Amino acid sequence: MTGKFIGKTIVLAALFAASHSHAQDVIRLGNLKFAHFGAVSYIKEIAPKCGIKVEEKIFAKGLDVMQAIIAGELDVGATASEAAISGRASGAPIFVVAGFAKGGARLVARSDLGIRGIRELKGRKVGVTRGGIQEVLLMAQLKKFGMSVDSAPGKDVHVIYLPFADLNQALMGRNIDAMMQSEPQSSQAINKGFGMEVMKPYDTPIGEPVRTMVMTEAFYNGKRVLADKFMRCFVEATRTFMAHPSIAEKYVREVIYKGQITRDDFEDAISNAPYSLDVTAEHIQITTDTMVNTGVGRMVRPPLARDWVRTELLDAAKKSMGVR
Repeated sequence: MTGKFIGKTIVLAALFAASHSHAQDVIRLGNLKFAHFGAVSYIKEIAPKCGIKVEEKIFAKGLDVMQAIIAGELDVGATASEAAISGRASGAPIFVVAGFAKGGARLVARSDLGIRGIRELKGRKVGVTRGGIQEVLLMAQLKKFGMSVDSAPGKDVHVIYLPFADLNQALMGRNIDAMMQSEPQSSQAINKGFGMEVMKPYDTPIGEPVRTMVMTEAFYNGKRVLADKFMRCFVEATRTFMAHPSIAEKYVREVIYKGQITRDDFEDAISNAPYSLDVTAEHIQITTDTMVNTGVGRMVRPPLARDWVRTELLDAAKKSMGVR
């Protein structure tokens, strides 16, 4: 009886250990619902082929991803660069390990106003999402032209802070005169006729902003085999979307947006926010410096990019997969 009991105990312990180990192999991914974040979502679809399991959680904005990382709820996160920078400045234990898209911002004005440039925003209400890369780019543009801005009336530009999901409705309802918006929402506003493009704001030192893939330090350092598998899966997913636009369109339109965006919306969005793989410490440093200069993020101690941009896993994955 004792021998049988001990034997059963050993078997149960082994099963528990195996199930616990399997549970630990699940990679927790934080993501946002935008067209150019689609390849990141696609990782979970091909994860079994990569020898991993990925559980994705969607957040409203990048700063929410950072809060989840700080709370220990995620291993990997997809954000715009400014959220990663603000997160790192606030103590989020993260490394930037890759880029997955670039661009993804557009200044759109009401189609009935005929606004053609930044100077014509004077005396106008401009909507933007607080803390997003779109705010960084808006503030950089206004500063370049010497224009003052505040969330209260009285300055050259009256900025109205709204969630991404509410900006289009505010523009269509004439509650704002223009917006610095993400994709595919800016393309939708133009294609539906209530918005017109003023500019793509890529003539600041930032250029086209890079969207960043971040990993927690604990995952990067403590689970290197899993981190390596995830990075290879990320490269494969992104390479698939870049090489096969029809797969990207079908997945984004049907799976992510459930048919709520048109083919034109998708194509216009991705033309302004193409999928990519790379990021550099120089780009992250320039973005950090621009945030400091424009006051976005209000960081007490801005992080130095060279301390937390780590592309070794990306470089190794690209090399092993023959990706340049």
